[in-house]
Amino acid sequence: MCQEDEGGKKVYIEIEPELSACVETKIRKEYNYVLNQLLKEGGEEELMEKFEALRLFLKSVDFSKLRGEYERYLLEGKSVKFTIYAEEGKPRYKMEVH
Repeated sequence: MCQEDEGGKKVYIEIEPELSACVETKIRKEYNYVLNQLLKEGGEEELMEKFEALRLFLKSVDFSKLRGEYERYLLEGKSVKFTIYAEEGKPRYKMEVH
């Protein structure tokens, strides 16, 4: 899922990992989907922003450390949602546990 902020520039991507599909797997799947959309449809600004946020995240995040942050919640039966975005050329995320 993708959302824009009020300024129309920052794109937020929501990823919900599961025990059967970690956050890295879900982000790679979304990255490949967005890449295919870009190749088919061209460089729509929102799609380009989403692609860049996913690319930065995949390139620079320590997924082992990230899994350590959320797996215990999944094992407890809770749901976890990551909201990822790029800010000033750096990957950022917010984790929510429900």
